[in-house]
Amino acid sequence: MSAERPILPPVRLHSEAELARDALAAPLLARAVRLARWAGPGTRVGAGGELVEAQLPAAAEHLGLAADEDGAAEASEAWRLAVDTGLVDVHDPEGDDAGDDAEGTVSAGENLGLLTGGSPQDVLTIWLDGLEAVHADATAPVFDDFADLVGEDGSIDFDSLDWDPEAEAEFLDGVLGNLYLLTVGDGSEGEASVPLPALAASMIVPDEMGEPTDDILEQVSEAMMRLDDQFRLLEPIGIVAYRPVDETLLAEEGEEAQPPADDEDVSRYGMVRLTPLGLYGIRARMLEAGVDAPAIGDLVDKGADTLLGGIAYYPEAAARTEVEQWL
Repeated sequence: MSAERPILPPVRLHSEAELARDALAAPLLARAVRLARWAGPGTRVGAGGELVEAQLPAAAEHLGLAADEDGAAEASEAWRLAVDTGLVDVHDPEGDDAGDDAEGTVSAGENLGLLTGGSPQDVLTIWLDGLEAVHADATAPVFDDFADLVGEDGSIDFDSLDWDPEAEAEFLDGVLGNLYLLTVGDGSEGEASVPLPALAASMIVPDEMGEPTDDILEQVSEAMMRLDDQFRLLEPIGIVAYRPVDETLLAEEGEEAQPPADDEDVSRYGMVRLTPLGLYGIRARMLEAGVDAPAIGDLVDKGADTLLGGIAYYPEAAARTEVEQWL
């Protein structure tokens, strides 16, 4: 029986032990761990589990961050990840008279112990939860004044943002999928960077189009700036290495950086590459979504017929490695 042709070429992943070390070294998760260990009975949180504002300076100081709004924002981001990944458990305020403004408390979460005493797979599972949380943040709407979104009845009017959460998530997943394909397809396995304009164009410019129109170029510019913000959020969780858009371009050309001309330094418009941990994380998300994303070593415990059918469409080098591992 012939094997079904896979959608993607096989990826060569690092070992789980190496990937777990990379996950623990990711700046955002490392900060979340430090805050989870710092937290104690006196740590106070709001109704959503966020650190109360009065505790942010101490949290930022513990992380060695600047004592300003940026430091407080980074500390808040790390704390949210600690909550989202189960490194801390949030307890609601006690008492029948506890209102919406009442403060809760926290304690160490079960997952905090797994990061040091668990298996590499335990670490990667927690990191994947963190990646999911950061991905959600990267596709969340951006607004200047939250109060403008709250109606008279207290509900939030997301329609006024012209924001489609599914479309936003699909766009980012499409970009990450294209970056994965470019990385695996050229055999670089995370060593080569891709220009941000090329990634944006891969999602906007139709395949059959020759010279892009002004309208298409404007859409590519808008996509570039959206991706610039998103990759800045994704880098601290460890899936990409990112060189942001040169801010002088924004000052030179207005609010948006235009796609580079042929004679311009494309690196000024942003460069991104998937890390080995990023390859693992994006593949895991693809598998969860039902995408056929093979990895070298998948067939080592299969029968000979499955092996031969599976490598039928592999590139020569990948097929040779798969067979060597199987033998």
